[in-house]
Amino acid sequence: MISLGEKFPKFNKKAVVSIEPGKEFANITSKDHINAGKWMVMFWYPKDFTFVCPTEIIEFDNHFDEFAAKDTVLVAASTDSEFVHLAWRNNHPGLGRIKTPMLADTSKSLAEELGILTAEEKVAYRVTFIVDNEGTVKWICANDLSIGRNVPEVLRVLVALQTGELTPCNWEPGMKTL
Repeated sequence: MISLGEKFPKFNKKAVVSIEPGKEFANITSKDHINAGKWMVMFWYPKDFTFVCPTEIIEFDNHFDEFAAKDTVLVAASTDSEFVHLAWRNNHPGLGRIKTPMLADTSKSLAEELGILTAEEKVAYRVTFIVDNEGTVKWICANDLSIGRNVPEVLRVLVALQTGELTPCNWEPGMKTL
């Protein structure tokens, strides 16, 4: 798996950004968030049309505005195609209105470069990357396929990283840094 302090790999991938006809797809690149001067949280999930994955995507999207207020771009990603993403969004009541783009890594090249593919099925583990506005990986959290993430913890770590300070154990936003 890629390590902390490394540059996030370069990519240019299709993503579902809307369910509005004619506006469903856009390309997302590794430079987009850097050019905008923003951080990026990219969270990978195994497969569309599953059980744990939509709970995570919806929960991240419930916090979309909080991430945006912290100058952070949020991206969901899997190895499914953009067409499967769109079909899922059109058929799942909670995914239809999300703001979070769903990146399609159908070649599995980005997931492979990140080192996050399972050995058996060659799908992505549940891995979250926080990448700073210069493209450097600052935080990685990997979960087994069966375990969902804690989105408030991702936000807490993002804020801690953005302080540029030392934060003690159990630090929460608004508390003093060291």
